[in-house]
Formats: sequence, structure tokens, C-alpha cells
Amino acid sequence: MLFIELFIQGLIQGSTYAIIAVGLTLIYGLLRVLHVAHAGLFTLGAYLGVVLTNQTGSLSLGILLAALISGIVGMAIYRLVYEPMLSKPPYVALIASIGLYIGMEEIFRLVFGPFGMSFSSAPLQDIVVFFGIHLRTCQIITVVTNVVLLGILAWIAQRTRIGTGWRATVDDPQMSACFGINPIKVRYMVFFTGSALAAVAGVMVALLTNIVEPTMGAVPSYKSLAIIVLGGLGNVFGTLIASLVLGILEAFGTIYIGDLLDRDAIAFAFLIIVLMIKPTGIFTSR
Repeated sequence: MLFIELFIQGLIQGSTYAIIAVGLTLIYGLLRVLHVAHAGLFTLGAYLGVVLTNQTGSLSLGILLAALISGIVGMAIYRLVYEPMLSKPPYVALIASIGLYIGMEEIFRLVFGPFGMSFSSAPLQDIVVFFGIHLRTCQIITVVTNVVLLGILAWIAQRTRIGTGWRATVDDPQMSACFGINPIKVRYMVFFTGSALAAVAGVMVALLTNIVEPTMGAVPSYKSLAIIVLGGLGNVFGTLIASLVLGILEAFGTIYIGDLLDRDAIAFAFLIIVLMIKPTGIFTSR
């Protein structure tokens, strides 16, 4: 029974990592930029979800508006920060992204206060017993939401003209432009999608913990960077698998090696071990 409980907890955590890291992977695959400020959009989504839910009384509306607003902010970040730097070496955009994230943390601290913010009446906290395993409704909703969003994203990427243009631009930007695909529109779409996913992940974490803080994006961002390296930079499928593996490893590691390693250290220990064996990541060939 303990094994099953830990496995389920790992899936809950891993699916949340996945929708954060997938957006980061998409942006890296398109621009070859490590979008560290993605963590700021994760935090922004969490704050917006809590504030809007408290104001409207509707969690669904709070999630929808948080995703929409964060997606628009993500597009603005691309236009104002990254687009002028595309001709520069990659480390220039990386430095700018780190600075932007630090600035976003300070803005959150000034606007929302230095202390945590919570739901006035935390939704979806009822206990559901499933084959003897006790789960909160918010945990079930988190997994279902994450799976549905990833499924929709996969369908768009594989079955629609938008997704075809998207994948073509990632594979060969110059050739796709010759076939009439507008790379600028694709970039805006990717930033909107990735930022909206990060916002939803932020709201889901806020539901699970009932606390939102200015620095809450720091640890997920570090783990997301570890995940996209483990999955092979730019490899969406590898990112999904690495996210789930990491979530499960953390759940079991907390019980079995918790005296040796903190939960958050497990991700980086796993990253170091994998990179020593396969420096290009699990799902990338030499």
C-alpha cells in the first residue's frame, strides 16, 4: 500500500513538473534560449489564480484568466526582451532572463507583499478514498488537468496545421519560412502556450499547498532546467518522461533516503548521475 501511495504522489508531482518543463522545452527548442523567467510566469499564474478565485468565487474562472493573462505577459517578454537579442550570443538572453526573473520576484514582493497569500476558502480539499488510499480532490484534479492539457498540446502539435508549422519552424526555421510559415507568429504562439501552461501549474501548486510566495518559482525552475537536460534539450517526449521519473524518484526518495538527501536535492543528484553516464541527456543521441 505504501508503494502505491508513493507512486501516486510521484505522479502528481511529476505531472506538475511536466507542464512547467514542457513550456520551457518548447521555447528552448524554438529559440535555443534557457527561459529562466518562465519561473516568474509560474509564480504570476499562482498569484492571479488565488486573487481572482478569492474575488470571483470561481476557481475555473481564476485558472482561465490566470492562464490568459500570463500567456499575454509571456508574449510581451518575448517581444521586449528576447526578440532584440536573437542576433546576440545565447548567454546574453540567458543573463537577461535571470535578471528578469529576479526583477519579477521583487515586483511580486512589492505588489502582493513579502508574506504568503492563500485562498480565503481553499477549494477542492475534500478527502476521497480510492481503494483504501486517501487523496484530496485537488490532487485528483491536478493530475486530470495536467493530463488533459498535455493531451491537447500533443493533439495540436501532431494533428493540426498550426502544430505542423510549429514543428517545422523548430526543425528548420529558414526552410519553413520559404514554405510560407511565419516564424514570428509561431514564436508568439509558443510563448503564449508555454506561459499559460506555467500559470496553470502555478495555480495547481497553490491548490495543493494553499500558499503562494514571491520566491515559490525558484525551486520548480531549477528542477525544470534539470528535467529538460535529462530529457534531452528540446525533446518534448523526453521532458515528459523525465518529469514523471523525477516526481516518482522524489516521492520514494523522501521515504527511503530522506535522511541523506533533501527532497529538492534528489533532482540534482539524479541529474549529476545521468550526465556522468550520458552527457547529452537520456533521450538524445550523440
